[in-house]
Amino acid sequence: MSDAVAQARADWQRWRHWSVAGRVRLLRALRLEIVARLDEIVHAVAEPFGKPAVEVLLNDVLPTLELINYYERHAARILRAQRRPATFLFQRARFHVEYQARGVVLVLAPLNLPLQLAFEPIVTAFAAGNAVICKLSEHTPGMVALFSDLFARAGFPPGAVRFETGGPEVGERLVRARPDLVFLTGGSATGKRVMALAAENLTPVILELGGKDPLLVFADAPFERAVAGAVYGAFANAGQICVAAQRVYVQRAIFARFVDAVVGQVEALRLAPTPEADLGSLATDAQAARFEALIDDAVKKGATLHTRHAVTGRRAAPVVLTGVTPAMRILREETFGPAMPIIPFDTEEQAIELANDSAFGLNGSVWTGDLARGARIASRIEAGSVAVNDVMKNIGNPHLPFGGIKGSGMGVYHGPEGLRAFCRPLAVMVNPSRAPREPNWFPYTLEKRGQLETMIAFLYSDASWLERLRLFVKLRAFGFGAEAP
Repeated sequence: MSDAVAQARADWQRWRHWSVAGRVRLLRALRLEIVARLDEIVHAVAEPFGKPAVEVLLNDVLPTLELINYYERHAARILRAQRRPATFLFQRARFHVEYQARGVVLVLAPLNLPLQLAFEPIVTAFAAGNAVICKLSEHTPGMVALFSDLFARAGFPPGAVRFETGGPEVGERLVRARPDLVFLTGGSATGKRVMALAAENLTPVILELGGKDPLLVFADAPFERAVAGAVYGAFANAGQICVAAQRVYVQRAIFARFVDAVVGQVEALRLAPTPEADLGSLATDAQAARFEALIDDAVKKGATLHTRHAVTGRRAAPVVLTGVTPAMRILREETFGPAMPIIPFDTEEQAIELANDSAFGLNGSVWTGDLARGARIASRIEAGSVAVNDVMKNIGNPHLPFGGIKGSGMGVYHGPEGLRAFCRPLAVMVNPSRAPREPNWFPYTLEKRGQLETMIAFLYSDASWLERLRLFVKLRAFGFGAEAP
């Protein structure tokens, strides 16, 4: 077992029985610490990747604070034991479900949104009562000291949240060390590897993986809003968001006009290091090279480039493409860079078919002036989340679960479902009976067989009400039903 996991489990034993209220007080202190050190945090997250400060505030800081605030208000209610009803078979027993901490949660965090995608699963796991080990990307080693200090100054118990950094080998070592739950945010290939490693010890996993999110624009959509939403959805954080709009489908009646309007807005975007930049850099040299290869592949196979294609170091100009086909990598693989392929469609059914023609299923959006149609189409999109007439922001509502299907992962976090995902449910039955035995206990007799057959006929057959009444009277004579819940 890894020393880190063993030590975290030992530390957890000292505070594992803290109340939810006690943990929430520390979450509040963490929230205030983040607000007090906002400039320091923004600089630490923005500087290594050339991110605009506004980008960090919007996509890293605000969602994190929103989720912490949600747990402050609702964690106690969500984690409270829930009474569950009984059936005729359980004459006097009472039932409830408790939500208990799992123990040590391993969080494997990515580098594209280093604060949000580390802190959100950390605070969720801690709110549920777990100790946490968070492995940060090897490309963000400078954040270990800052993040550790934030939790320490907020008063978290020693060892409640600890950070490590390093490459895949560090993550593999930690997964193999038998944590009680692994939470990964990363690509599909990494998700498969983590799941295989976790399976060696039957360690449960929550996998928040990549996306190839569709954005559907119908002819009756609010045009200017749809254009601006598509540009933001495709190019925020230089496209390095798992829920970025990576496939834009536009109804043919407005296709040419839409492309022209998008190109006009994209050409006005400002690239870092301009003080008021809209787009920062790609996270790594390898990512920049992969992005360039995706665009080159599309152009080589016949796609039309409507903007300049320039990658200088890790800075990549935003790209708009048409004439894109399924033979091109840009339409099948997660881009994780500033590109918008725009594809025409004719009918509603075709739009839905195109949207669902993907190995991924994370998020999506539908743009139409008919909100009833928008909701109807949204319900047919194969994804974990869908927005109508908005983009990406829908996943920031902490009341809603967030997670993907297909190649986009399994499990959720956020919302009541997400908080309980970091718990193990304990089903409890309390039987106050002082009778010497229960009807189902030994001995098995012919009389008992007859009683059981009568009960089955009463509970599960489609007998007439008169026959059911007769069966019920017979059961009462056997002693059943007198104190049914």
